Amino acid sequence: MIEIKQLSKHYSSKRALDSLDLTIKNGEIYGLLGHNGAGKSTLIKMLVSILHPTSGSIIIDGKPLAEHREAIKKQIGYVADSPDLFLQLTAYEYWSLMAAAYDVSQEEFATRLVELTARFSMQEHQTETIASFSHGMRQKTMIIGALLSDPDIWILDEPLQGLDPQAAFDLKEMMKLHVQKGKTVIFSTHVLESAQQLCDRLAILKQGKLLYDGTVTDLLALHPNESLETIYLSLVHQEQASEV
Repeated sequence: MIEIKQLSKHYSSKRALDSLDLTIKNGEIYGLLGHNGAGKSTLIKMLVSILHPTSGSIIIDGKPLAEHREAIKKQIGYVADSPDLFLQLTAYEYWSLMAAAYDVSQEEFATRLVELTARFSMQEHQTETIASFSHGMRQKTMIIGALLSDPDIWILDEPLQGLDPQAAFDLKEMMKLHVQKGKTVIFSTHVLESAQQLCDRLAILKQGKLLYDGTVTDLLALHPNESLETIYLSLVHQEQASEV
């Protein structure tokens, strides 16, 4: 379980996150929705220890992240919002680097690599540089790297962006199977259809503030005969109106 308590992140006069409280349970796909600048990526980067909070705390399986950072990082598979990383490396070199960073044994690395490269049709591209790849192939490379260690917690920032339909379908199926094992998936998306299809629960953020935290089913029940897209836009616009 992940507990986020009064979490804030400030940059001079701007508040990227403002006193956020969330509880993310094991065995669920948890979605983060919001416009650009809503705070989704800021929250994700604090969960994976790229950023540190101005105030508040993150507790994962009863352990404060601030005190157990290295151990908790080994539990997390992270896909960043841009796949344009390590461009000078071949795909295999990048995957080897990730395996070493997460203490994956050579035997496990070989087994997982065969499985994941087959899943994402990357077997024939292992010796090619990431710089030579299309956006979608770079995204698949990063996803494979994040999942090599079979981490308990998947934290995925816009993971479906740029994927071809088959790869997107396969990743969504993998997300569902992962939480069926009692593990956790957190992902941000701009694609509301994907959120409605996948999420057990979700948070809607606007300028660092929490507008909604709960199940998709409950949110839809509060607004009968409306799509998630319509509800989301209504919530965001209501918040904007209240600030005027």
